[in-house]
Amino acid sequence: MRAWQVHENGDPATALRLSEDVEKPTPNQDQILLRVRACALNFPDALLVQGRYQERPPLPFTPGIELCGEVADPGTSGLTVGDRVVGGASLPHGALADYALADPRLLYPAPPELDDTKAAAFFVAYQTGWVGLHTRAHLRPGETLLVHAAAGGVGSAAIQLGKAAGARVVGVAGGPEKVRIARELGADEVIDRLAYPAQEDFVAALKEACGKRGADVVYDPVGGNAFAASTKVVAFEGRIVIVGFTSGDMAKAATNHALVKNYSVVGLHWGLYRSRRPEVVHEAASALAELAAKGAIDPYVSQVLPLDRAVEGLTALAGGATTGRVVIVP
Repeated sequence: MRAWQVHENGDPATALRLSEDVEKPTPNQDQILLRVRACALNFPDALLVQGRYQERPPLPFTPGIELCGEVADPGTSGLTVGDRVVGGASLPHGALADYALADPRLLYPAPPELDDTKAAAFFVAYQTGWVGLHTRAHLRPGETLLVHAAAGGVGSAAIQLGKAAGARVVGVAGGPEKVRIARELGADEVIDRLAYPAQEDFVAALKEACGKRGADVVYDPVGGNAFAASTKVVAFEGRIVIVGFTSGDMAKAATNHALVKNYSVVGLHWGLYRSRRPEVVHEAASALAELAAKGAIDPYVSQVLPLDRAVEGLTALAGGATTGRVVIVP
């Protein structure tokens, strides 16, 4: 089979090699074999290749943590050959290949309303968003939700989930095209970050967009100046959800400021829920399936690439040059 492999950590353009004659992975007793129908790229995939992620699979490994797949060998899982599923691949045998391994406990039926490319993009970003907004931030109808990087993969999911929850959504995006996309995804107001190079002007624009009360919930996958601005606009008893640090800057929270303004800063490492509180993941999967069936969420896939162009997509994603989701199809 074909598979992209990392033999030595580095940037995707130099570290990834496409092999044409890799043996199909053999599942252990806790895994099943999937034929990959589509693999959605995620920022952690780039970090894994670079060796900068909290998980470091043994070399050589195949990245690709999220997929829509077809059961090829169900083992003792109770699934059937041909079942169409979504979920996470089990490294080191990830989904940037013709076949991947997965833990069947972390797989769910692919929503019939979504084609393979959208189904592949349905798991990580939407699970992260649902757990972040509901389990961690307890977002309520009528509240104002501020979403940074609103046109990206994580942000686009948060916009749709916020609107489905009855929130008023304010997005932040960089440039006119990304602003347009965030609006089309459902954001009520969108701030063009590039239009405000001065931080104080950016904060003023956020305050105007969020209104007098401020943002009840902030969804921040960016960090750095985005987090700093969020602390200026977060509402009394607001919640800032830390999703990631795509800016490369892990800003430090001023606890005295949180005390004076009575807001919370909460972390979100969704992956830990799979092992520590799997019932939350199952609850999110059920809720998301219902939202997909009603058409309340619809993954925004901006680009579909063949397997041999996966490095191109991953390089663009790592460089912040993509919108929505980039999906690889074998």
